[in-house]
Amino acid sequence: MPTLLWSDELALGVAAMDATHQEFVTLLADVEAADDAGVLAAWQALVEHTQQHFDAEDRYMLATRFAAGNCHTTHHRMVLDVLRQGLAMGQAGDLAPIRQMAQELAVWFPQHADSMDAALAMHLQRVGFDPATGTMAHADALPAEVIHGCGGVTCTPQDATDREATAA
Repeated sequence: MPTLLWSDELALGVAAMDATHQEFVTLLADVEAADDAGVLAAWQALVEHTQQHFDAEDRYMLATRFAAGNCHTTHHRMVLDVLRQGLAMGQAGDLAPIRQMAQELAVWFPQHADSMDAALAMHLQRVGFDPATGTMAHADALPAEVIHGCGGVTCTPQDATDREATAA
């Protein structure tokens, strides 16, 4: 049985993100279920999907005033680097790191979805962003300045400064 199963608790309310996340969970389960002969191909499929998955989210962020270097995008790059390292190790004949990474991804993914992705989904809903067309129903709700954190209240330096000033 896979370590991570799709459930409504993982849904964010943005259909494109939810569909992509469901596919991620399915591909991760495929890796976990694969025998040694098939695990490398299953991992490669997961890595390729994750590249497309993160590229799409990064496009959504840029279209809705997230900075190119925000922590969510940076997090995507770091995770992809680790997945690619696992792929390289697997191609060299060492499948153990792939198996370990699959278990770690099953723990990481719900946390990422519940924090960074949830903040992005709320932002997309607030501005009425349609991932399929790239249009915004509420462009007037876009932030006045580019978002440099992850989009959550506790993430941006300005928000932290504002909280400190309020607390004083």
